Amino acid sequence: MKRRIVTIYGKKGGGDFRGRVSAAEWNDWKWQFRNRLRSLRQLASAMSRPVASLAPCGPVLRTYPIAITPYFLSLLNPADETDPLRRQCFPDPREITFSMGGVPDPLDEERDMPVPGLIHRYPDRCLAIVTGTCAVYCRHCNRKRLWDGQKPGTTRKRLWEMVDYVSRTPALREVIVSGGDPLMIPERLLDWFLGALRAISHVEVLRIGSRAPVTLPMRITPELCVMLKRHRPLWFNTQFNHAREITKESTRACEMLLAAGIPVGNQSVLLRGVNDDYESMRELLYGLERISVRPYYLFQCDPVRGTDHFRAEIRTGMEIMERLWRNISGLCLPRYVLDCPGGRGKIPLHPLSPLSPEA
Repeated sequence: MKRRIVTIYGKKGGGDFRGRVSAAEWNDWKWQFRNRLRSLRQLASAMSRPVASLAPCGPVLRTYPIAITPYFLSLLNPADETDPLRRQCFPDPREITFSMGGVPDPLDEERDMPVPGLIHRYPDRCLAIVTGTCAVYCRHCNRKRLWDGQKPGTTRKRLWEMVDYVSRTPALREVIVSGGDPLMIPERLLDWFLGALRAISHVEVLRIGSRAPVTLPMRITPELCVMLKRHRPLWFNTQFNHAREITKESTRACEMLLAAGIPVGNQSVLLRGVNDDYESMRELLYGLERISVRPYYLFQCDPVRGTDHFRAEIRTGMEIMERLWRNISGLCLPRYVLDCPGGRGKIPLHPLSPLSPEA
């Protein structure tokens, strides 16, 4: 069996060690999750730099921890600060400067929680935060406030409180299961939760939001797809932000979901230095079309505390969208939106009309 040499961030011998990993291990999502890069020392090892050289990142990790799967780490260049994949998952001292006044909860999600973890912002749908854990902690995340480890863990009792609220609210026809990443909770527990929601007569549609196909594609297993298929109609939204994230592994993960009859959509975030130019966005959207993943939203980066350096100007996004609108297939076009609190929803940020004088 072919084996590859990788740096493993486990506990063998008390720290990092370099060894040969079998294809079976590499393709085992639990192995990937156990061996995530989680510390400054491991980060320094990945970058082939002394730990002391990363001292400015120490305070960052005390505020916002790090987690990167070996798979996602293998896609990026650790030494290149401009690498668009590296920017999404490596800590940056700018995360704790708070120069532009971002807030921990820009969408006021905590205010709209009738029960802990369940966000009810819109009349006909709600969102269940079933965990704060992700395979990779994306530095632009709009729920960085959940990374502190102080939130309650995922238990059936906690999930049941959400189910009970949904059952008592007939206006709810759709439930979005999110997090963190819902695919990080035990599969049997997720199966039970989806089944309990499906048993409610007025719940017509379930939706899962997960970045696992991008950061941990091994998590999409035949067994998982069989389980999810039982709860259709179920939609699956993921988050590809750059064309280089579309690999044979992530493609296979999406194809497995599609083969199970589960539509897959994509919700990108406009990120400075990652995809805030026409060419990068075009290649991402072309790549998604090739793997039958429908571009759904392109979000303006939320004003989350610790993400100032990721936010591109809205005008930049509109200029990109205008060029895309004029030059690529409609199947490739997402809706560029600004998400707002207070029930105002997602405000479309339309490019210029060809009938306007400015066009």
